[in-house]
Amino acid sequence: MFHSELKNEGAGIIGVGMFLPDRVLDNAQLEQIVETDDAWILSRTGIRERRIAAPNETTAVLATNAARQALQNAALEAHDVDLIIVATSTPEGAFPSTASQVQHALGAVCGAFDLAAACAGFTYALATAAQFVQNGVCRNVLVVGADRLSRITDWSDRNTCVLFGDGAGAVVVGRVPAGYGLLGLDMGSDGAGADLLRVEKFAPENAIEYSNRSPLGEEAQDRRIFQNGREVYKFAVQIMGETALRAVEKSGMKAEDVSLLVPHQANIRIIESAAKRLNLPMERVFVNLEKYGNTDAATIPIALCEARQQGRIERDDVVVTVGFGGGLAWSSCVLKWW
Repeated sequence: MFHSELKNEGAGIIGVGMFLPDRVLDNAQLEQIVETDDAWILSRTGIRERRIAAPNETTAVLATNAARQALQNAALEAHDVDLIIVATSTPEGAFPSTASQVQHALGAVCGAFDLAAACAGFTYALATAAQFVQNGVCRNVLVVGADRLSRITDWSDRNTCVLFGDGAGAVVVGRVPAGYGLLGLDMGSDGAGADLLRVEKFAPENAIEYSNRSPLGEEAQDRRIFQNGREVYKFAVQIMGETALRAVEKSGMKAEDVSLLVPHQANIRIIESAAKRLNLPMERVFVNLEKYGNTDAATIPIALCEARQQGRIERDDVVVTVGFGGGLAWSSCVLKWW
């Protein structure tokens, strides 16, 4: 439905939610799967454990659970939602979209589509949702970041299998007073680096090795994440700080105005470098990757939800979200919290 023209209003986050599978896979358990150890993983990534979805916990199931919590937090019902956007790299198939499955599960009557920008997907989706609200087309847009990376993780590759986990986070984007909500945005992509971080097919002999090591308890998929860790790290260290600074500048603010940086949770050293670029102490950076690892498009909304639950985001706070990932894509948003 097309709504009336906005009158001195912005678009901001009015509800948050999250969902994590119950199963925990910690570093000690990974030592039984692949040649690695807790100290090696912790020193290079900052990750202690990650969550693994059960066979019946599809990406849509994860997303729906997070979405329900976000709607409850916003004091809204499914019929109040005008659009659903799900950022994901792990749909069950090309179609139907994960968003359509979420729409049906919630009982909402609205449009729904998926958005693919890998680990930058949530920030892309957040910016997209804000446009629908700001131009008056929608009142409330449900944005979900959800992924089951365990299904495409190569459990025989110690350089990647220690990084990833499963989960979902969600926000409701709605109308807020002028001067609040999304105030700055920066996004970009460099397809020249597409081969550095990609999903590829397993060779048959490697798929057998995968099946032998996989902790999932089911037949392995025929796809896996490939990452050139050294080059992706170099890209991330550079782009995280740059895109966040550009977004802050576009908002008319300065780095010292930032109350909290909520970055994509991929690697503690990358996060620390972004904080240094913004001249922010780590006390003003939200980090939870030690508990969940890299959940792709879900990392930022999960972090936003936990930050709100812990009282680290309050009204009038300036929050910067920044994501990067396959594409190579990046995006950052500046929000004044309402």
